[in-house]
Amino acid sequence: MHIPDNYLSPETCAVMTAAMVPVWVHAVKKVKKEVPKEKMPMLGVGAAFSFTGMMFNIPLPGGTTGHAVGGTLVSSLLGPQAACISITIALLIQALLFGDGGILAFGANCFNMAFVLPFVGYAIYRLMLKLHASDYIAVAVGSYFGINAAALAAAIEFGIQPYLFTDAAGQAMYCPYGLNVAIPAMMIGHLTLFGAAEVVFSTAIYAFIKKTAPSMTMLPEAAEKPARNWPIYVLLGVLICGVPAGLIATGTAWGEWELSEVGIKEGFSYSSLFPDYTMSGLPEIAAYILSAIIGVALSIIIFRVIGTAMKTKTDFSR
Repeated sequence: MHIPDNYLSPETCAVMTAAMVPVWVHAVKKVKKEVPKEKMPMLGVGAAFSFTGMMFNIPLPGGTTGHAVGGTLVSSLLGPQAACISITIALLIQALLFGDGGILAFGANCFNMAFVLPFVGYAIYRLMLKLHASDYIAVAVGSYFGINAAALAAAIEFGIQPYLFTDAAGQAMYCPYGLNVAIPAMMIGHLTLFGAAEVVFSTAIYAFIKKTAPSMTMLPEAAEKPARNWPIYVLLGVLICGVPAGLIATGTAWGEWELSEVGIKEGFSYSSLFPDYTMSGLPEIAAYILSAIIGVALSIIIFRVIGTAMKTKTDFSR
């Protein structure tokens, strides 16, 4: 679901980024107002879970792959605005350091995975709770609908390109596949295997955190439990050790191809530091694990710095 550069027109990228600006502003204001300072590091943990979840690529017959995102997971624990910020940071780290997702397409990727997914997933989660479903069922159903809503948004963004942007000869300038191809190609995998992966990933981690470290969340039972966060970091360590399983999948996720694979010869180019989670001189598995460590560490450090800055500002104002 990570859209590379040059598959969406610059105009589309600009519109999607502009659409995200008020979302980001609202999310920052909401989090600043409602999330206690001591729980700010949990946004980094949410980003870390999302980052690692996106490294577990799952193969689908036909040579394509997909992955979980964890948007509903984070929104159910901390709220959709916090999830929006957490996943935005995860996507930013992926794009800048690892070339996973385009720079120009960053706004579109955030719209799909940091806005549509957590907000739709959270809305379904809350609806299920009102219908007296258990919170585990609510997370599972919300996760499934959230990731499929995000996939549909990405498919539409791909699919409108050949209708809107063609050259003088009538050839598509960006993604060459219309809605009739893009929507089925994107949705078949997400309605089946990738949607199931999102459900399992989100529900399992939600259950683990609720049982072992609810104090780090915004769940109602958070105030009733002693503060502890070490189980979360143990789980992150386990996930990091397991990310090489994502290398088993062969092929590329639909819509995440190299430009040459569909005949696009020119466009914006950005050279990331560790392209496709590889590192010069390191075996593939070692590089993949080290990439996960870097991504998780940066996710947590960024929000710890933000939390510290907020505390410093508060102390100064007193």
